[in-house]
Amino acid sequence: MSESEPVIAIDGPAAVGKTTVGRLLAERMGCLFVDTGVMYRAVTSAAIEEGMDIADEHAITGLAMSIGIRIVDDAVPGAQRVIVDDQDVTDKIRSQAVDRNVSVVSSYAGVREAMVAQQREMASERGVVMVGRDIGTMVLPDARLKVYLTASLYARAKRRQTEMEARDSDAAFEATMADMERRDRIDSGREHSPMKPAQDAIPVDTSHLTADQVVKRIVELWRTVN
Repeated sequence: MSESEPVIAIDGPAAVGKTTVGRLLAERMGCLFVDTGVMYRAVTSAAIEEGMDIADEHAITGLAMSIGIRIVDDAVPGAQRVIVDDQDVTDKIRSQAVDRNVSVVSSYAGVREAMVAQQREMASERGVVMVGRDIGTMVLPDARLKVYLTASLYARAKRRQTEMEARDSDAAFEATMADMERRDRIDSGREHSPMKPAQDAIPVDTSHLTADQVVKRIVELWRTVN
């Protein structure tokens, strides 16, 4: 990969806008977009489908090490599909069961090691915008630009509720917000690769910004470091 190609790490909690912003930013900058969160969701979905005990760290780690995950462009412009061992799991990984269990699965050191290896391989081939919870701290610590997106819990819960309603989910808003708060505690308190901003990450609050406005801000930041 050429040193002139963008390498941008975007971190932050759930429903802060990472995926939408990351995809738009990658399109604008002409580079690869990788949402690492879908990889942990894919492992979680596979474990649930196999009837595995989510609390069995050894078994879940073995599963993560054994499966191949690919992120490919969809026929719909700007969209992507998640493929696990040649099976399209794009819709399955957005279930409520995955929502409830993904933070536990992603807290396992062996699972993170398996996914980080795949993520670094993806980033080695071309310019990349990679989003997740430990990109700037663990996956791409040498990224030219690190951004940490934030938003109020209420704003994030509203966004997640809108996403769920679009999938015909009837989850109550209060339950959605409580689940998100629980996930924040797990992600930020886990022993391995906890969710936190890198020391040199630049915070951007998205609570009252559109995705396009956030993208514009990050492009401006890129120009200052490039």
